[in-house]
Amino acid sequence: MKRGSLLLVDDDRQILQSMASWLRELGFHVDAIGGYHEALAAIDRRAYDLALVDIRLAGTDGDGFDILAHCREHRPNTAVILMTGFGSVETAIEAIRAGAFDLVTKPLVDDELELSIDRALNHRRVVEENNNLKAQLDLRFGLESIVGHDYRMRHVFDMVNSVADTKATVLITGESGTGKSMIARAMHRRSARRDKPFVEVACGAMPETLLESELFGHAAGSFTGATGEKIGKFALAGGGTIFLDEIGTASPAMQVKLLRVLQDFEFEQVGGVKTFRCEARVVLATNERLEELVRDGKFRQDLYYRVNVINIELPPLRDRPSDVPALAAHFLKEVCEECGRQPRGFTDEALSALERYRWPGNVRELENVVERAVLLGKGDLIGLEDLPTSLTNGLSHAIEPVAGRTLKQALEEPERRIILEVLESFHWNRHATADALGINRTTLYKKMKRLGLEDRPFVPAN
Repeated sequence: MKRGSLLLVDDDRQILQSMASWLRELGFHVDAIGGYHEALAAIDRRAYDLALVDIRLAGTDGDGFDILAHCREHRPNTAVILMTGFGSVETAIEAIRAGAFDLVTKPLVDDELELSIDRALNHRRVVEENNNLKAQLDLRFGLESIVGHDYRMRHVFDMVNSVADTKATVLITGESGTGKSMIARAMHRRSARRDKPFVEVACGAMPETLLESELFGHAAGSFTGATGEKIGKFALAGGGTIFLDEIGTASPAMQVKLLRVLQDFEFEQVGGVKTFRCEARVVLATNERLEELVRDGKFRQDLYYRVNVINIELPPLRDRPSDVPALAAHFLKEVCEECGRQPRGFTDEALSALERYRWPGNVRELENVVERAVLLGKGDLIGLEDLPTSLTNGLSHAIEPVAGRTLKQALEEPERRIILEVLESFHWNRHATADALGINRTTLYKKMKRLGLEDRPFVPAN
């Protein structure tokens, strides 16, 4: 089994041949090149795992540093080890600064050279694994992983794209289970901070004293049991993103500390005197109506104005039933992959039940329902019998208003309400409304005429 592909470049024909033979015996695929221009041509033809290059190439227009620069520009994933018979500290520093993995000195010692080659190839593999992991994270936590075709969700995606690369504080609101954490992560992944930490803190899950230490850290001896210094989440987030969930549960004292961080970007550890700078971007979320908490005196008004710079409101799942089939299919595929099963599907009755259910637990509840159906279901398709009784029993409440009317009549009112809402959001621009609804303009005009929406409703002045 080959250990990797190597490009060996040296103008000494005898050294070139003996080294090439030795490296092939070790299991490497080796292309041995004696000249500068031939080396550049070989690099352009093939992506090598490693280039082992002599610095001095007699009688040529370039040297090993030029080949290194060519690799850095055209084959950045190829590791480069430079060789020299005139090694010095200055040359080693220059080589590393130029991007070489290592500099080895002639005469070469077999064991040392093999160790250097193995280290370079292992480092290359680690870099590739990290790049693959980052790509998977982008896919898992980026907007691409969030299923939603409803115009409300498309508006959310547009807002995320607009504010992702700013430092502005963002408040994400919406009912429990609507995906606030996923939106925060997607915002982080789409920003220039993507390579820095994303730190999430559930503020409602901790008592005030513990939350303060968790966020800001504490100095040694600041309280009983504080035997050492603790680094808080704001410091750990560094130049990344800190996501504070359930911010509406913060105590009045904690609200004061948060206000200072958001205004001055500074904080102190619990029991500490040193002031730290907050470099992280702050994203907050709540399922409570903060304006009502402000009115009731439970949330500081000045903090509310500070956190509500940009508000991204996530719609509940019941307001976007057209997204339910796509979400259900998405969760079905995920669960089947985790369980090692083949993706199945849903019967028409089961899919209809999912679309008509009110989903008080929103997207999180739908995910749990699909997972349960996959694990407990025995047929090729997920049917009504595989859904929780709480879901199917709830259908009786959804069906009751239909009594005495045809299905077409029963659907007219919600269809009218949706079209009217979109028309108003686009100031009755019919082209934009048709695009947002995913239908052509002719279909929109026919629906408006059938539903009595040909003219904008008259709103009397106050």
